Amino acid sequence: MQSPTYLHDLLASTLFTEGLDGEMDLWALGFSAVWIKGVDLDALASIYQLDLSTRTPCHLSDILDQNIDDGSRLVAEVGDWVSIVPASADRERLVSITAGGREAFGLSMDISNRTYFHYVRGGRLVTSFSPTWPESRFGDDPHALDHLMDGLRFQISADDVFDDRVDREESVSSALTLIGRFTGTDIATDWFEAQHSCIRPTS
Repeated sequence: MQSPTYLHDLLASTLFTEGLDGEMDLWALGFSAVWIKGVDLDALASIYQLDLSTRTPCHLSDILDQNIDDGSRLVAEVGDWVSIVPASADRERLVSITAGGREAFGLSMDISNRTYFHYVRGGRLVTSFSPTWPESRFGDDPHALDHLMDGLRFQISADDVFDDRVDREESVSSALTLIGRFTGTDIATDWFEAQHSCIRPTS
C-alpha cells in the first residue's frame, strides 16, 4: 500500500537528488508547475520564451541544476498534455495562456508555506483552492473536480489531531493525484520518472 504522501515524497526526492536537509523542501524551493492541453511546442516556446534548438533529453532529477546553470525548464509531453517545470502557475498567467480553448492546471508552493491549485479552461478560472484548505474555493464552477476527488484528503489536520492526520505533504499528493486523474496519466511514471526534455530560454 502506497504512503498517502507518496507523490509529494517522490517529487521531493526526485528534485533534491542530494537528499533533503533540514532547511530545504518544496516550499522553501518555491516549486511551481503547469500542465497544459491544446498547445504545441512552437506556441509553448513563444509563451515561455524557450529556444527549441537547445532541446536536450533530461529527467526531472536534472532540472534543478540545469535551471540554476542556464535557466532551462523541463518540458514533458504526455498524451495531449504538456507540463513545464518550473513555470509560473498563478491564476492570471493561466487565464492568459488558456485563451482560445486551452486547458491548464497550476500547482505551486511558496516560502510562506502557502500552496495553490488552479484549473483554468478557455481563458476562465474554473476552480481554484488551496490544497491545505479546500473548503474555500473560487472560480466559475468551484466544485467542477469533485467527482475526481474520491479518497483524496486535502484539509490539513489541526495541531491537536494525532491519529490519521492529514499533513501538507498529503494535501500536495492529493492535488497531484487529482491532476493525474483528470489528465488520464500516471503522475509518477509518466511525469516524474520518465525522460523528457530540457529547453533553455531564448537569449
